[in-house]
Amino acid sequence: MALTLTPAQRRDWLRLSLSENVGPVTFRQLIERFGDASAAIAALPELSRKGGLSRPLRLYGEVEAETDLEHGEAFGAQAVAAGEKHYPELLRHIDAAPPVLWIKGKAEFANASAVAIVGARNASALGFKFARKLASEIGQAGHLIVSGLARGIDTAAHETAMATGTIAALAGGIDSVYPPENGKLQAEIGERGLLVSEMKPGTTPRAEHFPRRNRIISGMSRATIVVEAALRSGSLITARRAAEQGREVFAVPGSPLDPRAEGTNKLIREGATLLTSAADVLETLNQTFSPARSMFLEPDSIFVHPVEASETDRQNILSLLSPSPVDLDDLIRESGIAPAAVAGIVLELELAGRIVRHPRGAVSLCVD
Repeated sequence: MALTLTPAQRRDWLRLSLSENVGPVTFRQLIERFGDASAAIAALPELSRKGGLSRPLRLYGEVEAETDLEHGEAFGAQAVAAGEKHYPELLRHIDAAPPVLWIKGKAEFANASAVAIVGARNASALGFKFARKLASEIGQAGHLIVSGLARGIDTAAHETAMATGTIAALAGGIDSVYPPENGKLQAEIGERGLLVSEMKPGTTPRAEHFPRRNRIISGMSRATIVVEAALRSGSLITARRAAEQGREVFAVPGSPLDPRAEGTNKLIREGATLLTSAADVLETLNQTFSPARSMFLEPDSIFVHPVEASETDRQNILSLLSPSPVDLDDLIRESGIAPAAVAGIVLELELAGRIVRHPRGAVSLCVD
């Protein structure tokens, strides 16, 4: 059964997601522990104090959240919470799924079968041609095309798939146009396709937003295709996120003499499936697909039934942490502390800004 929030609950979900030091994983744990966003917000100051924060935690205000919702609505967008009808089901299953997603356009696209096509901004003529061919054939086979609205391969994929269905994941707010030359394309997708963003309206995209955007591209897709990519390309981040999310990764091989093929050739060496035609992807998509455990609406007893930790327990956990990521299971084993208590301590430390979460449940100490 899909989640349905009241207007007040939606406002509070947005407030909690935008409060200081509340990342997607912590958001989920807070909802599971306290039952709703309002109760979680009320508990944040004390939890952060226990974690060692010496000043008041910055909470996102009711007025600010209401204003964001009004701005989104005025733009024709809506904020959907993880678990609601128009929140992408595949995205809901990834590690660190966005608690709130802003969408504009054909909401029914959110849960259609989709394939991501990404690649170089300065693509070759052959790269453009092959990306368009893939987008056309995969689209005609009944699958949407997801990409990031960047210059190059992304743009070619979106333009080609407009006739069959496309989704653009944005790095900035859903009302922020980037790159500027794609303003017309973005507006068209907002009418005929679907725009999605986890950033609140009015957010200008910054460098740190793009990796977050990339996990949404792969998270909404059953498979990710990289057409061309240099070794330091953001497309490789999307491919890595797809692999971490348990999704299929395809890469188009290229000449060893072309820097734009270095990234895709590297992906193939590391285990990505070599792709020479749309048939390679379509064969995989015809197989049964079951995403991993959902990050929302499937409570984890560790967080639902918290155990109060002592100050000695907190110091024990801190002594085991370092700037290098360590798995939560390793902290539990080495500390000898109850799993629920360790989870609670890690939650408090994150709210205090003392640790960083990494993919697959690892944590590390913040480095000033």
